[in-house]
Amino acid sequence: MPRLLKQTCKYTLWLGTSFALATALLVLALRWIDPPSSAVIQAWQLHSGRKAHQQWRPLEQISPHLQMAVIAAEDQKFPSHFGFDFASLQKALNESRKRTRGASTITQQTAKNLFLWNGRSYVRKGLEAWFTLLMELLWPKERILEVYLNIAEFGNGIYGAQAAAMNFYGTSARYLSRWQAGLMAAVLPNPKRMSAGRPSRYVRSRAITINRQARQLGGSGYLKTL
Repeated sequence: MPRLLKQTCKYTLWLGTSFALATALLVLALRWIDPPSSAVIQAWQLHSGRKAHQQWRPLEQISPHLQMAVIAAEDQKFPSHFGFDFASLQKALNESRKRTRGASTITQQTAKNLFLWNGRSYVRKGLEAWFTLLMELLWPKERILEVYLNIAEFGNGIYGAQAAAMNFYGTSARYLSRWQAGLMAAVLPNPKRMSAGRPSRYVRSRAITINRQARQLGGSGYLKTL
């Protein structure tokens, strides 16, 4: 029995070390290599039987208005945290019936969308935390934001800033106005039920709030702190 336990421990250690090394190398490679898709996009295509709309754009070709809008809407502490916003997480737990901005950081959302699946299991949350740490260690903040903006869901089957800008407004992500950016950020909590192209009164109101918060953060000057 002790021999079996020793072998099991050795195998578990080898498996854990191999997984850690493989995932670290994968995340490191994606610092420079643009991912052709994401786990969430692939899952949507498999479930729907349709091809998702997505066109990759480097960060410098995505409007600063949209960059600021998603930070204001989703993760205002993005430049300063190390992947987790524990204060907002505690607030979200205390207000479990109400979605709280920032409970899941942009880094966490990117980790989940890029590598994992939707769900609430402890295994998935543990993997999300691991990939979040790797991304914060191995990627600059600009890369995290760039990947997020290229794989985030803005509508049913519409992923990334460029595809969303073209579908909703007939323009490139580079030329999104402040108002258009605010509308796109406003639908991120539930892009299947809310539309940036045909915004409801709630979405328009939320966009106004987001743009006001983006200005309070400092606008494009804030992006230089990344």
